[in-house]
Amino acid sequence: MKMAHTCVRVKDIDASIKFYQEAFGFEVARKLDFPEYSFSLIYLTLPGDDYELELTHNYGAEAYDLGNGYGHIAILVDDIEAQHAKHKEGGFNITEIKGLPETDTFYYFVTDPDGYKIEVIR
Repeated sequence: MKMAHTCVRVKDIDASIKFYQEAFGFEVARKLDFPEYSFSLIYLTLPGDDYELELTHNYGAEAYDLGNGYGHIAILVDDIEAQHAKHKEGGFNITEIKGLPETDTFYYFVTDPDGYKIEVIR
């Protein structure tokens, strides 16, 4: 077995695709449109990785309640300081680089247009 994808529902598909492309370099793997059922699926991948992030766009949805159960997805990077600087310069909604209690700093969060958190990890 292996993981296939993670789905998040988004209200503005163009803004979400742009965010994931610009913030992390995701590429659109495929798009499936189902106008008769009022939704579209867009699958994004990182270069060299077959795991997918599925963006589901339900036509007419204004916003989604993220609730208190969702945590985040995580992306590994080689140079967290450079990635953090890139996100800061790009005007993305980010936190400072942090660590767990009594550890070195090794992660920070970026927030996407729908309020989903993406953890960036060294």
